[in-house]
Amino acid sequence: MKKLLAAIIAAALLLSGCSLSSRPAVSAPPAETPSPSPTPIVTPTPEPEPADGELVLVRDYIPGIFIDLKYATTDNFTGRVIYDSDEAYLRYGTVKKLLCAQNELSGRGLSLKIWDAYRPVSAQFKLWEICPNPVYVSDPNNGYSKHSRANTVDITLVTDTGKSIPMPSGFDDFTSLADRDYSDVSAEAAENARLLENVMVENGFVPYSGEWWHYSDSVSYDVYE
Repeated sequence: MKKLLAAIIAAALLLSGCSLSSRPAVSAPPAETPSPSPTPIVTPTPEPEPADGELVLVRDYIPGIFIDLKYATTDNFTGRVIYDSDEAYLRYGTVKKLLCAQNELSGRGLSLKIWDAYRPVSAQFKLWEICPNPVYVSDPNNGYSKHSRANTVDITLVTDTGKSIPMPSGFDDFTSLADRDYSDVSAEAAENARLLENVMVENGFVPYSGEWWHYSDSVSYDVYE
């Protein structure tokens, strides 16, 4: 019965011009058009890393740091503007160390705030002209301030949003509050000052005993003129 049914279907397909073995003609695929050559990727050549002794803009390498150059304002002991610029510059080798300190403090929700950095020689002479007292200002006729070597910062601690926290004193305080004794300041201010000192020393800075805010890179450089 199955053979008879198959024969009937085959006969019907032959009459209609089809065949069980026939397949629709498949046209050959069009010749593939060659793809255009890919545009070469050009990788920009990075700028060479500065030498350690090169003077650089601090903000370029430590974007999150706070900067309030006191001598670029009247908010300093002279009451006069001393600097022509409110940007902080330092030696690149010093900046690298400062970046390490900043990164360590940021993990505590804190940040560095720069009060003074590189001081041009001309600015040192201007300071001396206003205040010719070696107790407060280095006499540039006898030797320059370490700030003129661009490896020294006056620095304090703030929160990572820039909010002030208790510290022993303000900038350029000429009382006993400025020294590193801390016996005459609040416990919180002393703790914060010691934290700043520990972090700065661990990262290659040398503190000055008479000013809790003053730190010099352990690597010295010539005066930058």
